[in-house]
Amino acid sequence: MTAKKMYTREEFEDMRRRAAAAMSADADLADRAREVLIAADRYHWIHQTTWFGEPILNLPQDMFAMQEIIYRQRPRYILEIGVAWGGSLLFHASLLQVLGGEKVIGVDVYIPPDLRDRLAGHGSLSERLVLIEGSSTDETTFAAVKGIVGTSREVMVILDSHHSHDHVLAELRLYSPLVGKGQYLVCGDTIIEDMPIEAHRPRPWGPGNSPRTALAAFLQTTDRFAVDEALDRKLLFTCNPGGYLQCLRD
Repeated sequence: MTAKKMYTREEFEDMRRRAAAAMSADADLADRAREVLIAADRYHWIHQTTWFGEPILNLPQDMFAMQEIIYRQRPRYILEIGVAWGGSLLFHASLLQVLGGEKVIGVDVYIPPDLRDRLAGHGSLSERLVLIEGSSTDETTFAAVKGIVGTSREVMVILDSHHSHDHVLAELRLYSPLVGKGQYLVCGDTIIEDMPIEAHRPRPWGPGNSPRTALAAFLQTTDRFAVDEALDRKLLFTCNPGGYLQCLRD
């Protein structure tokens, strides 16, 4: 019997890159994946995952993408605009606990007392969490965030709150200066631009008025950030197509 040839790690990585590039070029597959995501959204597919008992309002594929970024870049601080049920806060705090880092900062206009209590019940993991209640675009909220991260540029920012064009653009402009070279700015739910109005749950945003349109406007005004195309190519199912931005320079 002929022994099975094993890939070297370099060969395996090369195979992965080539396969991801080929997959991203398959327009028919991309369309079918998008159709599945849109159809499944009627059943709240993105609401079905939890971490340490708290819901994560995102696809597992996107959470694994976040994990890859955090493992590679080792941010000291992770800022999440949009807390929801707190599952992603705990997910990111778990990674900082293992990899090193300081705090995960969650910002939302309303953080229920019972959620604060649950998030406080995870021992040393909870000590990595800082919750700030207020509008993400208020000066007082930004000042509170800046008071925590100080002069550090090892900051990862995830924008996942109110998804209208104007609000997301204001967030991009306000928080992008916190992100230093090599770190990431993630613009969440850019998929909204691909979702027909009738397919999306009633919201004050939609195609033409979405994170994707805000991101396009933002990128026209800066050369500090670029879409991580390699990451984007391998995410067949994602809520954030084109939304993973890496900072190219301080």
